[in-house]
Amino acid sequence: LPQASPALLPCAPGLMHCHQVQRALRALTIPLERLHIMKGHMMQAMRRGLGRHTHSRATLKMLPTYICATPDGTEKGDFLVVELCQSQVRTLLVTLLGDGNLNPQMMYKTFDMPEDIMRGEGEALFDFIAQCVSQFLGDANSSLEHLPLGFVFPFSCRQTQLNKAELISWSKGFSCRDVVGKDVVQLLQSAINKQELSNVEVVALMNDTVGTMMTCSTEGRPCEVALIADKGSNCCFMAEAHLVETAEETSGRMCINTEWGRFGDDGILNDILTPYDECVDEESSSPGEKRFEKMVGSLYLGEITRHVLIALAAEKALFTGNSVAVLKEKGVLKTHQVLEIINIEEGTTMTKRALEALGLQPNERDCSRVQQICRAVVSRAATLYATGLSAVLSYMCQSRDMDQLLVNVGVDGELYQGHTRFEEILLSVTKLLAPECVPTLLPSTDGSGRGAAMVTAVAVRLEAQRREVAKVLAPLRLSHDDLVQVQALMRQEMELGLGRETHANASVRMLPTYVCHTPDGTELGEFLALDLGGTNFRVLVVQVTEQGIRMASEIYVIPTAVMQGTGEELFDHIIDCIMDFQEKQDLMTHTLPLGFTFSFPCQQVGLDKALLLTWTKGFSASGCVGQDVVQLLREAAERKHHSGLKVVALVNDTVGTMMSCGYEDPKCEIGLIVGTGTNACYMEEMRNVGTVEGDEGRMCINMEWGAFGDNGCLDHVFTSFDRVVDDQTINPGKQRFEKLISGMYLGEIVRHILLAMADKELLFHGNPSPKLYTKDIFKTKFLSTIELNGLAPRQIRQILQDLELDASFEDSVLMREVCHTVSMRAAQLCAAGLAAVVEKMRENRGLDKLSITVGVDGTLYKLHPNFSHCLQKTLRDLAPNCTVSFMPSEDGSGKGAALVAAVACRVTGPGQ
Repeated sequence: LPQASPALLPCAPGLMHCHQVQRALRALTIPLERLHIMKGHMMQAMRRGLGRHTHSRATLKMLPTYICATPDGTEKGDFLVVELCQSQVRTLLVTLLGDGNLNPQMMYKTFDMPEDIMRGEGEALFDFIAQCVSQFLGDANSSLEHLPLGFVFPFSCRQTQLNKAELISWSKGFSCRDVVGKDVVQLLQSAINKQELSNVEVVALMNDTVGTMMTCSTEGRPCEVALIADKGSNCCFMAEAHLVETAEETSGRMCINTEWGRFGDDGILNDILTPYDECVDEESSSPGEKRFEKMVGSLYLGEITRHVLIALAAEKALFTGNSVAVLKEKGVLKTHQVLEIINIEEGTTMTKRALEALGLQPNERDCSRVQQICRAVVSRAATLYATGLSAVLSYMCQSRDMDQLLVNVGVDGELYQGHTRFEEILLSVTKLLAPECVPTLLPSTDGSGRGAAMVTAVAVRLEAQRREVAKVLAPLRLSHDDLVQVQALMRQEMELGLGRETHANASVRMLPTYVCHTPDGTELGEFLALDLGGTNFRVLVVQVTEQGIRMASEIYVIPTAVMQGTGEELFDHIIDCIMDFQEKQDLMTHTLPLGFTFSFPCQQVGLDKALLLTWTKGFSASGCVGQDVVQLLREAAERKHHSGLKVVALVNDTVGTMMSCGYEDPKCEIGLIVGTGTNACYMEEMRNVGTVEGDEGRMCINMEWGAFGDNGCLDHVFTSFDRVVDDQTINPGKQRFEKLISGMYLGEIVRHILLAMADKELLFHGNPSPKLYTKDIFKTKFLSTIELNGLAPRQIRQILQDLELDASFEDSVLMREVCHTVSMRAAQLCAAGLAAVVEKMRENRGLDKLSITVGVDGTLYKLHPNFSHCLQKTLRDLAPNCTVSFMPSEDGSGKGAALVAAVACRVTGPGQ
């Protein structure tokens, strides 16, 4: 272990050179606190490697592999693998049975490669590989219609897709011409096509590290990390895709090839490098490069040991009186010999035999000390592997926002297989450095062959799944032409709603509000405001001064029984709330102008007179539809003997939002609500309002656009999921545009899509929880949470837990795609409606360009992470001649109602 490994030899009397041995052993022992520092440096290097702007300077390249899932055990079919080895081409045909990948059937053949091909034309190399494939398939009597191929290509590549990778540089004795900078997948596919193997398609390119991870994944046991402890050293892991800034993929996870052998090339490890490491580096073919790999790779451990022995022999601490000239020969001591020496616990017989085989003449003391040196070199390597693994595991735990990470780690390589204590040291040091992580080591079987087949099989499974998912979601994905058509239909319905003769049959009612002015900043005074738009009811007092606006308010609950009882009960309850508020604010003796925000469809016949057209949002109080709601409020005040009520204006929340923002920005002439419901209003030219007398000036029109499409004009946009949701509402066939857009319905749309996908076995292995069949169980706020936080954080896990869903990570990725599709369609449809409004205003005013502000409110617009961006982008596309700014409203339904009252008092005079 870091602070006590290896056990130092006691200095017996007479052993005058023992201190030199102790010094060498101490140099090879790294203190625990230094390992913690190294772990932190490696995590920083990982983040730099993943960063778009820091990647080019990072020592850890953190290369995206575009492998975005691990096997789930359902993979089935025949898969071809081609592995380009040092001087051979290996071909495999792997058959997976869908049995958890427990019993794959494999056929393989190895072809020796002529040396001239390794250094000749690139085309000749790939032609040779394709010929090997052709001969292998011929010998196997394969007549499969489609054979996906995975290509194991162990060279440095710039990968931009799973099946697209440009060679950066050759190594390992290869130097084929005209390949660097080209897509090696395409080169292989072209060569295969020349062999007339039309059934063979190269679908994936990978290295052996990734294959190790994939071959260790079986049903119910995903493996998300791989560690190679071989001649070279590397690690890969499944990273959160949104953190991989060097790749375009932003959802789910992606396997990252760390290429950690180069860690330390910037000098960060200089203080733990020994003189023996420096000698090995100087003698290597690439001095100053791959410093970490040269401390841990089995290609170098024998060499490190050799240099320690040379140094100690020079100090006469070893082999006194004997010639050690043989040790000066590079490569004379192999790592497998070092491992043999330390794996024999009893005595020094094996050590003596190994040293004598080299031509040395060791005594008992020499054998004991050589054994200690070998243990120190290999234990240091295992400790450094554990430090690197700890950095990867802690990074995964942090990026997934987990308290504890339980993870499977696939391991392969000479050091892992050949050192009996490697696993013990790896796990014990990892526990010290990353106590929040619990790794389970899984030995890999043929990572480069079978693992490559797994990569290919997963790619084929995901592609088939993507096609099925695309079919399900296709009806919800609207094209630019679809949106242009919706915009034109909205404009058509607006014209019908404004027309005197056509108004009655229009789905967009275009209701006059009798609000003919927006604030100009001269409004002053004290006003009451009421806000009724849902289950909560607010009463406010608003003071408008030259210094700004001050407000006090209180929220009152409207019980369901009152919402669905009689009109008298509802309005009596409202008056009780007003009186309670006025008493608390010491306003019972004041008669203040009152603005009433009433967020339900009304036919307004005056600023303070409006007939309720229909209840929405769960209200169904009797005796109200067709009645003047201001009069109902006044009658309730009389019943309660409350004489100080002076209602001067009734508005809905959309108009209030416009007025609230208009106080801050005089260019604000549109109001938009996208929350539980949706609506819009705007300032229309009086000459166009056929339902009201007069042609001068402008009037705010409450569009009530939630009912757009109730006449069937949007049937082509409605999907089967929308129809099911509509059928299950309290008002089927009504408010159809609102049911495509607003927060009350998006969660339900998502729920029905998830059930349909589960039915097709695209989600939850075809077994959704019974809870998912419950109406309204999937809240619209879940969409915001899932899209805002990626897929790792605990908030997502809490949603899945609340829904009792046994969801894999891939299920979570797909759920996010569903949520994103539904919310983006809502934003696009909202933009199409708004485009019709701003284009009409521009044409009304005879302008080439219109610059205008939209006051906007509603939880969907304000809280959803992508809705507002998508809405604004789509609006720019649909109305390029309009420059539209969006101003989030602050309390439009409260402050806005008071401002309508204030503007009314300003226009009519204080005494009116």
